[in-house]
Amino acid sequence: MDQMIRNTAGENMNLNMTAPPVRSKPDELVPSRYALKVGEIDVLVVSDGVLPLPTAMLAHNVDPAVRAAWLDEMFLPPDAFDWALNVVVVRSGGRTILVDAGLGFDPDLHLPRAGQLIKRLEAAGIDLASVTDVVLTHMHMDHIGGLLVDGVKDRLRPDLRIHVAAAEIKFWETPDFSQVSMPPGFPDALRSAAKRFVKEYRSQLRPFEEEYEVAPGVVVHRTGGHTPGHSVVRLASGGDRLTFAGDLVFAVGFEHPEWYNGFEHDPEESARVRISLLRELAATGGLLVATHLPFPSIGHVAVDGDAFRWVPAIWDY
Repeated sequence: MDQMIRNTAGENMNLNMTAPPVRSKPDELVPSRYALKVGEIDVLVVSDGVLPLPTAMLAHNVDPAVRAAWLDEMFLPPDAFDWALNVVVVRSGGRTILVDAGLGFDPDLHLPRAGQLIKRLEAAGIDLASVTDVVLTHMHMDHIGGLLVDGVKDRLRPDLRIHVAAAEIKFWETPDFSQVSMPPGFPDALRSAAKRFVKEYRSQLRPFEEEYEVAPGVVVHRTGGHTPGHSVVRLASGGDRLTFAGDLVFAVGFEHPEWYNGFEHDPEESARVRISLLRELAATGGLLVATHLPFPSIGHVAVDGDAFRWVPAIWDY
């Protein structure tokens, strides 16, 4: 069924939810993928699962009482809650593009409810060998770990192209954690995953400086902030627009875009980039998808006083 949503710029957004053939998974009682079209570009949002993390990670630069009040208003628990972990598959111009790769498997961090990407791609009928390109928004382990799962590399095509900002690769040679606020164990795990990833996939890396068109209407653009090479992916086709924002926007970031997230390596720059992106999306009416917004994380951004408001798209069944 086609659903046409008129955005704030007066454009029609085509949300055609025709999903690819799927095989039944009896253990999947809740939908873990969501399909739409951006013009002629096919998009599939896939849940890699959830990450249970401390709520302090949402805003380590504000009074804990202020943060607690926001959590209470949102009916969220005070100490820890589940962060969504979303990945996107894009098809355009004969190319199949995986944007980020989920957590994979890291038993030392006790995050067993994430790392679901590979089996969920299979459930959606997507063969790993059909993936022609991977785009990494950045190299935190919850964005690259799926490619480090045992046996995955052998199932990928030998001519796979992995697009990542050159600044990101450079950063992880000697990463700076001086401004982050992460739970114990995470910095070491992040360093280890990035180092292993570059070692295993070095020959397939295709670094770009500021911007690169991966396929028709699919452009990856470096923003910096969250990490020096953090990037967003912009889709444009037939007047439709969608931005996959990676880790620039978290659930609290609409009402409080100035709050610092614990995983941001440059929190001040992250806030600046976040506000700029949200202003752009509010002005254009383009769709937004982000890694850690509640699945399927598809919606619009509206201005709300001095901040913003998240307007989720209505599911089309």
